[in-house]
Amino acid sequence: MSIALAFDIYGTLIDPHGVVTELQNHVGERATEFSRHWREKQLEYTWRRSLMRRYADFGVCTRQALDYADRLLQTELDQSAKEALMRAYRVLPAYEDVAASLEILKNEGHRLYPFSNGTADMVSAVLENAAIDHFFEDVISVDSLQVFKPSPETYQHVVEIANVTPQHCWLVSSNGFDVSGAVSAGIRAAWLQRLDGVVFDPWEFEPTTIIRSLRELPDKVSSG
Repeated sequence: MSIALAFDIYGTLIDPHGVVTELQNHVGERATEFSRHWREKQLEYTWRRSLMRRYADFGVCTRQALDYADRLLQTELDQSAKEALMRAYRVLPAYEDVAASLEILKNEGHRLYPFSNGTADMVSAVLENAAIDHFFEDVISVDSLQVFKPSPETYQHVVEIANVTPQHCWLVSSNGFDVSGAVSAGIRAAWLQRLDGVVFDPWEFEPTTIIRSLRELPDKVSSG
């Protein structure tokens, strides 16, 4: 049976901090700080909404996190600036190791899926802009479930869409919470440790494997 590989998008394939360039046009030297707060709140809002059972899609969470960062840093962005930043979120760049690694995996016969908290149209737009959309089968979004990762039903959704057994399904993600969620739900998971100094949560749900670049993934999947 073929292996289904579900790739997280933001932080794994696509660099969410690529928006810093656009931020520099609006907040200058505070762009990196602003981007960090924006990203952190974006994720926090997905978790809080899942727990509260008050779902709003990822675009809403992203915009509200933008508003939060603006208030926190007192940057006083106007509506046109915020709209420009939200548009920039749809044209973020892929990391440099992505295209070549996906090509190898696809040529080896693995089935590749983008798997995201983002809506299907958001994911499709960013993958097309990054010129990597052709590597994938169906876009898998949590939006149809109206709950965010790491809820266990999101990973079961991947297994069902890919029509494989959990043993033949992998998650690939740079986000520790995502990897823990996948392992807890019974599928394999590769943690992509993109940044030095980042540590994995000391829980009982450990990654199946740890990689520092997507270039390492073909060998790990084959040996796993």
